[in-house]
Amino acid sequence: MRIQNIVYIWMLFSSVSALAQNESPTPTSDSLYIALPEVNVSESHSQRRKQRNTLPTEVAAEEYLRQNFTGNLVQTLNRIPGIQSMDIGSGFSKPMIRGLGFNRISFIENGIKQEGQQWGADHGLETDPFNAEQVIISKGPSSLLYGSDTMGGAIELQQAVPPIDNSFLGEVSLLGKSVNSSLGGSLMLAIKKNNWYGKVRYSEQHYADYRLPTDTIVYLTQKIPIHNRRLKNTAGFERDIHALTQYAKDRYRITYNLSNVYQKTGFFPGAHGIPDPSQVEDDGDSRNIDLPYSRVNHFKTSLHQQYVWDNMKGEWNIGYQNNHREEWSLFHTHYSSQPKPETDPDKELEFELQTYSSTLKATTLEMGNWELAASWDIQYQENKIDGYSFLIPEYKRFTTGGAFLTTWKVSSQLSFSGGIRYDYGQLDIESFDDPYLAIYLTEQGYDEAIVEEYRMRSGALNRHFGDYSCSVGMVWKLSDNQLLKANIGRSFRLPGANELTSNGMHHGTFRHEQGDPTLKSENGWQLDAAYSYENKRFSVQVSPFASWFSNYIYLKPTGEWSVLPHTGQIYKFTGAEAIFAGGEVSVSINLYRKLYYELNGEYVYTYNRDEKTALSFSPPASCSNALVWKTNRLRAQVEYQYIASQKRVARNEDTTPGAGLIHAMVDFRLPIHKTDVEITLSARNLLNKRYYNHLSFYRKVEIPEPGRNFQLLIKIPFKTKL
Repeated sequence: MRIQNIVYIWMLFSSVSALAQNESPTPTSDSLYIALPEVNVSESHSQRRKQRNTLPTEVAAEEYLRQNFTGNLVQTLNRIPGIQSMDIGSGFSKPMIRGLGFNRISFIENGIKQEGQQWGADHGLETDPFNAEQVIISKGPSSLLYGSDTMGGAIELQQAVPPIDNSFLGEVSLLGKSVNSSLGGSLMLAIKKNNWYGKVRYSEQHYADYRLPTDTIVYLTQKIPIHNRRLKNTAGFERDIHALTQYAKDRYRITYNLSNVYQKTGFFPGAHGIPDPSQVEDDGDSRNIDLPYSRVNHFKTSLHQQYVWDNMKGEWNIGYQNNHREEWSLFHTHYSSQPKPETDPDKELEFELQTYSSTLKATTLEMGNWELAASWDIQYQENKIDGYSFLIPEYKRFTTGGAFLTTWKVSSQLSFSGGIRYDYGQLDIESFDDPYLAIYLTEQGYDEAIVEEYRMRSGALNRHFGDYSCSVGMVWKLSDNQLLKANIGRSFRLPGANELTSNGMHHGTFRHEQGDPTLKSENGWQLDAAYSYENKRFSVQVSPFASWFSNYIYLKPTGEWSVLPHTGQIYKFTGAEAIFAGGEVSVSINLYRKLYYELNGEYVYTYNRDEKTALSFSPPASCSNALVWKTNRLRAQVEYQYIASQKRVARNEDTTPGAGLIHAMVDFRLPIHKTDVEITLSARNLLNKRYYNHLSFYRKVEIPEPGRNFQLLIKIPFKTKL
């Protein structure tokens, strides 16, 4: 959807709001105004939620998001122990929590689960990083709250609370990065008038091919030059808009959200297909986006309503999403009989996923020591495909589920929570016949039976699934500065269309991926705990976990050679018994007055009991040590980050050496014209060290991480009372 159409929709909605405002009574000269003293709120709703949630929960507030801002939300959250980033170049990333990613992690914005092609390793998170005003991360099984696709955890993006007084406010943000010559900015405008609140944000980023600390890489034993130490065709841009209108009066509140995220980024041509040094010759323009590239447009709109009775609160969320992804590559065919398409001949793959969703929730209030909650979710999806290549077929997916949760407050120090949920899902997948493959196999001399077996790349499939999740947990406030949490739960995930019926060459992962239509739900039991202690000079938090999955779905090399040309062996989605274990630790020590020492560490152990190996994409252990100087207006720090080598890998997965990196940052507020201008200057990988990210999209082609990067972020907030 075009950006201007979105603006028109929001303007129309705002116009209706404005008409309603004109009907509201306005203050007269006889009105009485009383100036009240300033009130400091020491505990936010998110902090209270963190203390009540039996799962380990992290809250990334506005200050953290500004100081660690990278122009990429997942990389910004990557500094939190237990959160990992699967990077696709320097522009896009997808989140992992404790080694679980893809469709095992849900991203929730404005109460709606974001739906796209999360299963692809080359598909990033489609959200505006400037629009993240507060992020809540639940580490552990969250199927009970959000249903399928959250067995590893959830990342929830929330908007800032509207101001209490009538006012006009906004923010201008400017971003610059040296490693990829990135330039970006964001403008937010908001107005609060009586019962109405409206906000709109527009953001844009442009970046060039990013710099590497090397001039040569090796892909499939072939040396490929990196001209000018820039990775060719990794430039891109992003254009985002978000609008919000809210009406609140007495016990009723309604909020309408609308957003659109558009991203276009190139793929390094030397990492697609057979290595060819001629593909990476310098074209003299580090900002152009040539083939191959991806183009994504994610449109979302949602409506949230809430009403509070004397002893109960009711909520209703409805939403619509359109995720449109295209992968473009110069037309190439492995079959001599396949003609070049007459329209869009270079469109290799296209996916258009439409999602309709609705959630009802009721929560009791003030029932003594008990709090009860019930919810019901329903979702319908339809996926269409196009392009001269094939990976997954068209499908329709319907899911619905209901949950019941309860909390028993034994005392002000101790509470227990638990619940149960059941979900039902139906997946209707269409067949896909490949006549060009049939002609190719016939020409290669295969008998008729094999030709008929393989020409049907995907057979028609209609599967029904049903599964449950449950959990019980405890929150115990041992003292004013000690908190203990424990939770045990069963979670599940319904298999995706790709895991059931994909059958083709996925150029994003350089292999033939094949689904298994007989797969059952992925499920397992998970144990989580967290202990925290805090006083004026010292704080520590330790969060161990252990998980067992009876049917963990992963891509297994079969040893069977693919009949598709130039593809190698088949990797098939397979269920296995798997174990995850590990934990995180965070320590802060006040060394002297305003000088602090901070330590953050994480470790994830994975084990495939069927194959007797680690699981693929297992994050290495890491630890960061930082010296921090903090005052009311200044925070300066120098950090040493140690990334351990990853030698526990799956079959056909490369090991990755460790690295030690030095980073620095200074963040300060400068008072100018009745506002505080917020300036953050950071430097990552100061020594320009060559190292590898084991989770990177480009790791398998021996491409190191970006080199030294200086970044400047300037935020200028403003506010005028009406």
